[in-house]
Amino acid sequence: MKKSVVFFGALVVCFISFIAFNNFVPTANAAGGMKVGIVDFQRILTSSNQGKRATEELNKKGKVMEDDMKAKENELLDLQKKFEKDSVVMAKDKKEEKQKELRAKFNDFKAMRAKYMNEFKDMQAEHFNKIRSGVLTVTTEIGKKENFTMIIEKNEGGVMYFDGSLDITDKVINEFNKKQ
Repeated sequence: MKKSVVFFGALVVCFISFIAFNNFVPTANAAGGMKVGIVDFQRILTSSNQGKRATEELNKKGKVMEDDMKAKENELLDLQKKFEKDSVVMAKDKKEEKQKELRAKFNDFKAMRAKYMNEFKDMQAEHFNKIRSGVLTVTTEIGKKENFTMIIEKNEGGVMYFDGSLDITDKVINEFNKKQ
């Protein structure tokens, strides 16, 4: 009984899909056929001139931030070692004062690290959005000029398979680079 209900449900779904397919697809094909393009935005980020410049700039700024944090971390470690060595002969109130100073410096370090991480995320988002906006403009121009029915982003569009001939990423990169 249970198998026949499942089978019947699957049959209904197939029937509805068949009707929907026959009602909608011929309309698009009757109007001259669908022309679909696929764009790989990740490849645009890594291959376009603007994407390469953004990556280079982010790497430079990230390296400066990383070096600064490493220097502060080493400074903290040195202070910690010095405190541990000197604390043996320190008076109790002096020891508490130095511990308080160390905690404050450690908290400053954590705040600096959080600030740098937020700044870096903001820089990434700024570059990403600028490139995305430019690519959207170029993709729209190509879509209109070459009469595409739709252009889908490869990774975000839920595309699981496509014929490589539909990929217009190189064309988008070339046009995007011309606009720089």
